[in-house]
Amino acid sequence: MKFGIDRLLADPELRRPLGGKRVALVAHPASVTQDLTHSLDALIAAGVNVTSAFGPQHGLKGDKQDNMVESADEIDPAYGIPIFSLYGEVRRPTGQMMSTADVFLFDLQDLGCRIYTFVTTLFYLLEEAAKVGKSVWVLDRPNPAGRPVEGTLLLPGQESFVGAAPMPMRHGLTMGEMGHWFVEHFGLDLDYRVIAMEGWQPEGPGFGWPQDRIWINPSPNAASLNMARAYAGTVMLEGTTLSEGRGTTRPLEVLFGAPDIDAGAVLAEMNRLAPQWLAGCKLRECWFEPTFHKHAGKLCNALMIHADGGFYDHAKFRPWRMQALAFKAIRRLYPDYPLWRDFAYEYELERLAIDVINGGPALREWVDDAAALPGDLDGLAGQDEARWKAQAQDLLIY
Repeated sequence: MKFGIDRLLADPELRRPLGGKRVALVAHPASVTQDLTHSLDALIAAGVNVTSAFGPQHGLKGDKQDNMVESADEIDPAYGIPIFSLYGEVRRPTGQMMSTADVFLFDLQDLGCRIYTFVTTLFYLLEEAAKVGKSVWVLDRPNPAGRPVEGTLLLPGQESFVGAAPMPMRHGLTMGEMGHWFVEHFGLDLDYRVIAMEGWQPEGPGFGWPQDRIWINPSPNAASLNMARAYAGTVMLEGTTLSEGRGTTRPLEVLFGAPDIDAGAVLAEMNRLAPQWLAGCKLRECWFEPTFHKHAGKLCNALMIHADGGFYDHAKFRPWRMQALAFKAIRRLYPDYPLWRDFAYEYELERLAIDVINGGPALREWVDDAAALPGDLDGLAGQDEARWKAQAQDLLIY
């Protein structure tokens, strides 16, 4: 199969509209060709007139470890072109940035999750391009989480950099398809194109991620396919006092870690409350001591997620529900536990981080309501998931 960048490089006819145009590239470390050449190098070698490049959160080089660690603008030492940061002084490209190119090639590997900020960066780029008459081409890449949809829709007024629009947590689309949804939903008027993949089978072997492709971290803590599959659930840990495994070698692959919680007891309670929400993976009790971030230097009891190998069932695995269930079990076993982390999350200062992450308070309220049952959250999310699938159906390219 071929990703969008590989098709663009292999087919002169696809590149022909770029002739005589100034071209910008939005990229990160996973923006590579099939032979692992970075897209910036490959495009310039192919004769494309690249006049600027843009880096999203974590930087073009992917060197910024944590959230809210900004990157500065710079000049590329090899090509002498400006490298603009879309996670520094600005999140939206400015007019001066937009003036450096005619066509913007967007080549970011995504995780298929609303909160992963690359999808918001695409939306902001489309909005700004529409204002000034620029073209945006998405060089499409796989959604490693595949087609399953999960989570409640972001509520009006709850928009943020980790929630650009009324989408569910796990959206099931590629970036190219998501761009079509943004254009349609917001009525954007611009030249938008998708250089589609060739041969991608979202329900085939790998269930979204091609088995013949190497995984490269699109961000520092996206270290494996297992993480990409679990992320729509484990990312919610960022809004809690529980460790998501930062400061270890397997971040965002645990349901939680904490020095003062019995992970085995939590797992037993989860099995008692809603065993069907644990399907599709294997949960293993483990221990770790973070070297930095939450609970640094403390021994934490944890539950490791194994959504790979023979334990993985693509149709049954529901990480958002599983993570919610872990919170519910902890609240039942430890009623007074200070679960929700009150801090500035992605520059949102007024709302609790867990609400920013979920695009509203519904999940937190369900966890904290002693009378609320798994069926209550399932019903709420199920309605939203059905609405999203209906909206997205006609936008599917593959």
